[in-house]
Amino acid sequence: MPVPKGASLDPAQTRATILRAATTLLYERGLDGVGVAELCASVGASKETLYRHFGSKDGLVQAVLEARSDHVVRWLREAADGAGDDPADQLAAVFDALGSWYAEPAFRGCAIVNASTQWHDGPPRTVAARHLDRHLDLLTGIARQAGARDPEALGRQLLMLVEGATVLADHRGEGEAAELAKQAALALLRQALQTPRVPSLSGRST
Repeated sequence: MPVPKGASLDPAQTRATILRAATTLLYERGLDGVGVAELCASVGASKETLYRHFGSKDGLVQAVLEARSDHVVRWLREAADGAGDDPADQLAAVFDALGSWYAEPAFRGCAIVNASTQWHDGPPRTVAARHLDRHLDLLTGIARQAGARDPEALGRQLLMLVEGATVLADHRGEGEAAELAKQAALALLRQALQTPRVPSLSGRST
């Protein structure tokens, strides 16, 4: 990328600059919507520079998706932690954060899941699987902290609500997707905390 004559290049800064520019472009246009030449021109880097830092377009895509995953997971965890110690409040905060994201004009769904559907094999699929596992860890942790009878099962149910709400907000413009999903998530949490009735000796539930 252009630098003043005689100035030294900072490899870390160059890599970060390419990542930022590529993240925006690939999210807007999709993985197959931008060729290497256009990508290089858009980020202000030569092919040699791009390949030196990322090896290939596949390498750049993987780096973009991994950085995006780190950002999103950290953002949702901070939202949950900032809600205090009540697991219900933490869960609500996750969906409130998602709702604010869905409302952004540039929202186009989850970049990581989108990428894995475009390139079903290779780095995007691997990153997407890890990304969903990280979401699952957060949600299962909230379920476990709440004292759910089966936190692993509840965590999977909550993940389905997160991903389903994201898809509906993107593809149907569902403005209430996050709020509706939050209500369903809190209902699932309450149900998971209820003490099951124990059958009596007479066969009636007590």
